[in-house]
Amino acid sequence: MTIPLDQIANMPAFSPYYPPLPARYRNVRFHMVCFRADKSALDRVLPWCFEPDPDGNCAAIGIDATWTANYGGFLESVLTVKCSYQGEPGYFAPIAFLNSKSSIPAGREIYGTPKVYSDIRVGMDERVMFTDTRLAGASVLAIRSTMHRPMDPESLPVFAPSWRLKAIPRVDGKGFDVLQVIDGAKCTSDVTVHVCRAGDGVVQFDPSPIYDLTGFAPREYLGAYYMETDYTEGFAEIVHDFLRE
Repeated sequence: MTIPLDQIANMPAFSPYYPPLPARYRNVRFHMVCFRADKSALDRVLPWCFEPDPDGNCAAIGIDATWTANYGGFLESVLTVKCSYQGEPGYFAPIAFLNSKSSIPAGREIYGTPKVYSDIRVGMDERVMFTDTRLAGASVLAIRSTMHRPMDPESLPVFAPSWRLKAIPRVDGKGFDVLQVIDGAKCTSDVTVHVCRAGDGVVQFDPSPIYDLTGFAPREYLGAYYMETDYTEGFAEIVHDFLRE
C-alpha cells in the first residue's frame, strides 16, 4: 500500500528529514545584545508589509542549543529588528544563521524563518560569552556579552510578536504557493528558566558579498542579557495569508 498523503510529515515521504512537532529543547543558552541602528538599515531588510521602528531598535542573539529532541545540537545567531504590522508593534527576524542541517529546512518549511547555513562558534572567554558567525571564512556577525548582574526573568526584553514572512515560490514561476505573515512568539511552552543574568555587550557586523549587515552598526547599546532554559517548540500562528485576500 502506498503512503497516504495525510500521513506524510515532510519529505522524503517514507522517512521524513525531520520529526514532526513538537520539539523539546533542554539547557539552551541564549545571550542577546540590544542596540539601536540607523533606520535605513531596517528599511533595507524589512518586507513592505512591516513598518520599521523609527528609533532603529534591534537585538543580536547567540544561541547554544546543546540538546534538542528533533534536531540534535546546534549553534545559531539571529538578528531581530523592531517594527510594526498593521499598527501593532513587534519584531521581525530578517536572518538567522545556523550550523545545523536538519533544523534549517524545518525552520524554513514550518515557520518561514529565514535560516542560512554558516560556521558558528559559541563559547566563553573568561567572563565574556561570544558568538562568532562566519561565511566563506570571514566574520559576518560577532556578539560579545557579560552576565555579571542578577536579573528576574520577568524583566527580560520581550521580542513579541515575533514575525516571519513565509514565502514559498510556485514551481512554474508564477508568484507564490505560500505567502503568509507568521507569529512564532506563541509556539513555545513548558518553559523552565534555570539562569537569568544581565550585563554589557557589543555587536560587530563585517562586510559580506551576500548577507551584508554592516548598516546595522550600533549607534547606541541598550543592555545585554543571558538565559539558560528548557522549552517545547510547537506550531505557530498564521497572522495573515496574502493569497486568501
